[in-house]
Amino acid sequence: MARLFGTDGVRGVANSALSCELALQIGAAGAYILASEVHKPRILVGMDTRKSGKMLSSALSAGICSVGGDVVQVGVLPTPALSFLARQYEADAAVMISASHNSMEYNGIKWFDGKGLKLSDALEDRIEAVIRDKTDLPRPTGGGVGRVVRMRRAQDDYMEFLESTASARFDGLKVVLDCANGAASRIARDLFMRLGANVLSFCDEPDGYNINDQCGSTHPERLQQLVSELGADAGFAFDGDADRLIATDERGRIVDGDRVMGICALDMHARGELNQDTLVITVMSNLGLKRRMEQAGIRISETDVGDRYVLERMLESGYNLGGEQSGHIIFGDKHTSGDGMLSAIQLLNVVKSSGRRMSALAADIPIYPQVLVNVCVEETEKQAAFADPELAQKAKGIENKLGANGRVLIRISGTEPLIRIMLEGKDEEAIRAFAVDLGHILEKNHNGKLKG
Repeated sequence: MARLFGTDGVRGVANSALSCELALQIGAAGAYILASEVHKPRILVGMDTRKSGKMLSSALSAGICSVGGDVVQVGVLPTPALSFLARQYEADAAVMISASHNSMEYNGIKWFDGKGLKLSDALEDRIEAVIRDKTDLPRPTGGGVGRVVRMRRAQDDYMEFLESTASARFDGLKVVLDCANGAASRIARDLFMRLGANVLSFCDEPDGYNINDQCGSTHPERLQQLVSELGADAGFAFDGDADRLIATDERGRIVDGDRVMGICALDMHARGELNQDTLVITVMSNLGLKRRMEQAGIRISETDVGDRYVLERMLESGYNLGGEQSGHIIFGDKHTSGDGMLSAIQLLNVVKSSGRRMSALAADIPIYPQVLVNVCVEETEKQAAFADPELAQKAKGIENKLGANGRVLIRISGTEPLIRIMLEGKDEEAIRAFAVDLGHILEKNHNGKLKG
């Protein structure tokens, strides 16, 4: 049995790799492991807007109830809402049904513990072991069977929390929101209007099929166009479960997670609020960000890819800001999860307090060209492709040519059957050619296919 949990929960095509039977097993095993010392565990369950969400929610909830757990349904909400509400409602755990930025046929299951934290590898391994070994779980009858109830205040409670993180009102600011036809669709427009902004919201009419469909944080082109045409001060694109943010400045130019982190780190550092003068990033973050932080006297702590690893480092060392280039950003004094809407609010806090345009703030964080090439390989071939000696030798030669002004990073995707090849350097044309050369090795040796 291949490992169920990737870098962000269990994910696969709904009703195929991620079947109702598997969802039921994950619900039962997760409830048993996470709340094994609680007589009647209470577990929150939420989802994004995919058609398969209710189906999988029903199966997962049945699994939880079958071992005596009670399910509290919170409906369609962003993933970070589940993290927040687990603490707010003193639940034993929370589960989000979402495949984040993936297309609608995919879905996923993400667990949080009672503190709102994503599960450690060790806990995930214990859940997997229960499923793999077909462990006999408790099967209460009669009054011992769990029940399902609905928490109708969940959306309001989450919105009130987000609103509380604004340091000032945003009167006079015009913003454009791309809700990806996902979990932010019911919340984002009202939230930013409550805070005083002039708001245009689009891709906020989910129908179960259109989540992430040429919109959201992985397709910001329409957002860029609208911000420029409307003369807005900023644009914000969320992904399907709204835990990440890609922004634009007033000219419609992308402000990615690295620049958002850099802007906020400089602001927090200047106000003496950046714990230990340290920003936590992943290996994917840009060299330009690293060098700008060093210049400002801000130390860098680097982790593997995955916001869970960023958060683990923050909690271990007492840091309060970290995230990923892809837009998962964690403001540790406010939340234990990446949160796209919260990140947008923090960015507007800086715009408002500094009196500077977004373009000026972003320009203060230099970005080196990066090229990412994805190579599709069979799931069973990923490890061999990653360890290919010809690939390693070629990558080492390229790094020697790039020297201190570039790098090569090759990694295995934790959520898709891909090997990701990232190059960074000052000459974009040259690094693109190098990346394609590396991809061709995987095509030749492992039947790979360049995805772009």
